[in-house]
Amino acid sequence: MEFQSNQPASAGMQRPGARRTAAFFDLDKTIIATSSAFAYGREFMHNGLISHAEAVQMSLAKASYVMVGQSSEQMDATRDHLAALVSGWEVEEVLRIADEALHHVVTPAIYSEARELIRFHRSAGHDIVIVSASASQLVRPIAEELGIDDIVATELEIVDGHFTGEILTYLKGPAKPEAMMKLAAERGYDMESSYAYSDSATDIPMLEAVGNPVAVNPDRAMKKAALEKGWEIRTFKDPVPLFQMPGAREIGIGAGVLAGIVAVAAGGIWAAGRGRTRAS
Repeated sequence: MEFQSNQPASAGMQRPGARRTAAFFDLDKTIIATSSAFAYGREFMHNGLISHAEAVQMSLAKASYVMVGQSSEQMDATRDHLAALVSGWEVEEVLRIADEALHHVVTPAIYSEARELIRFHRSAGHDIVIVSASASQLVRPIAEELGIDDIVATELEIVDGHFTGEILTYLKGPAKPEAMMKLAAERGYDMESSYAYSDSATDIPMLEAVGNPVAVNPDRAMKKAALEKGWEIRTFKDPVPLFQMPGAREIGIGAGVLAGIVAVAAGGIWAAGRGRTRAS
C-alpha cells in the first residue's frame, strides 16, 4: 500500500480471531521532545521541593539531554541522583504538581507526528503501551493526555505515602523487552506483527523484540544499528525541541552554578553533584 500520513506501511486492522498486535512507545524524545524526568524542575522549585540551584541543574540537564542525549552510564547516574533527590517527597504532592503543570510543561512538547501515529495504531485496533525509564508517577499523566491506558515504567518504593529513594524496578535496556514479553504472554500479543518506537541506543533490545522496529529521532548509535539492521527510521520535528536556559535574575545563579553551565556546554551532564534531598 502507498505510504500516507506518516503511518506504518505494513500496519492494518486486526482481524477477528487473530493474535493481538501492540505498539510499544518509548517516551522521551520519541513521544515528547524533552525529558519527562527533568521537565518539572521549575514546578518542583515553586512548590518548595527543590532549591534554586537544583532547579538550575535540572534545566541544564534537560538542555543537555535534548541536545546530545545520555549514555547508559549517564542514565544510571541520573537515576541515582533523582532517586536520592525525591527521598521523603509526598507522593500525592508530586502527582498534584505533575497534573497541574502537564498542560504548560509537557503537552506543548508532544510531537504532533507521535500523536498522529498513536491515533493510527488506535484506529487499527492495536494495543498501545508506553515503555519508559521515567518514574510511573510522571509517565501516567502524559499517557492519560494521549488516551493511552497502558504504561510500563520505573517504579519507586513508597512507604507511608512518601518516596523512600529506593528503586524497585528500573525500565532501561534489557528490562524493557522483558516487560514487553511479559505483557505479550499475558495478553497474547503477536510480537512479530507488533511495533516498537524509540530514539536511544539503550533501547536497541526493545526494538529487537518486535517484527516492526522503528528508530525515531535516533541518536548516533541507534541510527547506526537501524541502518545495519534495515530498520525504518523516522524524524519527528513538530514541535522542534527548543529549550530556554534559566536566567540569572529569575533563579539567582551563583558563580558555582555558572561554572556548571560551562561544564554542560562542554559536554558534561548533571550527574556531577548529588543535590540536596528533602527530609521526610
